[in-house]
Amino acid sequence: MLKDKHIIIGVTGGIAAYKVVDVVSRLKKLNANVEVIMTENATKFVSPLTFQTLSLNPVYVGMFDEPKNYDVEHISLAERADMFLIAPATANILGKIANGIADDLLTTTIMATKSKVVFAPAMNTNMYQNPVVQGNIKYLSDLGYEFINPGTGILACQTYGPGRMAEPKDIVEYILSSFNNKQLSGRKIVVTAGPTIEPIDPVRYMTNHSSGKMGYSIAKVAKARGADVVLITGPTAIEPPTGVKVVRVNTTREMFNAVEEQFSSCDVLIKAAAPLDYRPDKVSDEKIKKGLKETDELNIKFVRNPDIAAHFGKIKENRIIVGFAAETNNITQYAKEKLNNKNFDFIVANDVSKEGAGFKSDTNIVSIIDREGSIENYPILNKIQVAEMLLDKVTNLLNIKS
Repeated sequence: MLKDKHIIIGVTGGIAAYKVVDVVSRLKKLNANVEVIMTENATKFVSPLTFQTLSLNPVYVGMFDEPKNYDVEHISLAERADMFLIAPATANILGKIANGIADDLLTTTIMATKSKVVFAPAMNTNMYQNPVVQGNIKYLSDLGYEFINPGTGILACQTYGPGRMAEPKDIVEYILSSFNNKQLSGRKIVVTAGPTIEPIDPVRYMTNHSSGKMGYSIAKVAKARGADVVLITGPTAIEPPTGVKVVRVNTTREMFNAVEEQFSSCDVLIKAAAPLDYRPDKVSDEKIKKGLKETDELNIKFVRNPDIAAHFGKIKENRIIVGFAAETNNITQYAKEKLNNKNFDFIVANDVSKEGAGFKSDTNIVSIIDREGSIENYPILNKIQVAEMLLDKVTNLLNIKS
């Protein structure tokens, strides 16, 4: 998602510096090129070696250290940045930049860059609320510098209030949103994700192996592209993307009702969930006890759940519906049948028995089949890459239908 993007991260001397380690790691996983500049005080909290190991680049600290390259270092760093992130942004660094002070490598590079500069403030609550600091933030904002607002909570000094640096995932979401074009702005996309569960008794339920990773990846990319995203999710252990409306459900009927509530106002429905096709005919009010004999059997009658995809496919009108087919054999045949029977615009098919393509994996190996019968086969990709590719096709269809 951030391939060919060059991000300079300025780390200053605050306890939240440890959280920036996670920011660098997340950005690298999104294929960004990351370089780190640290103040001398920042090195007291996190070793430069940590950032060097994660970024796979030299870490810059002193203004007069032996140069890593044969050029004017602060100028070359400033010029090759696509974005400059200062995290944690202390009261000290904000005051320096607001008053034009450039007395170390970090402040000098910030002054020299023409790229977007984003501050992620982190400091004691009283410092953050100090009118001098707030004045500096307003002044810098008026000049075009951007801020990722801190959170509220228990700080390292054991006070409660605003000043806690934004979480790494939120910082990375902000960066993604800044770089992604807003080609889906004004569009409402509903994404279903994860499994559903069906109770058997107060203790037991049935479900499947779906982790929700594919659906959550789609929601994340759609949000980064400017869409109004509703994520309807069965039980998962994944943290939802920032800025996405999340509707949590358990059963297939609950998922059906949630989709029905959002469908009339959406432009796109992406059915990445794996809802259960059947549920027990009756749910016991009490825990079902096993028999005393080893030969005793438990027989449960199952009835059909509503077919969410088929129902909304029949009433889709001008909306786009994307389906998924997780199969173990006859992949193309079953996917084509599902595409036609459920009136999808296209379907994403995969063989879940393949290594790297099954449930709970961070990767997938997919084929995309459209209504004309065209089949595109893709190599193993991470699920964010699959989401990018899928939403490219959705965007093209939206443009055609506009």
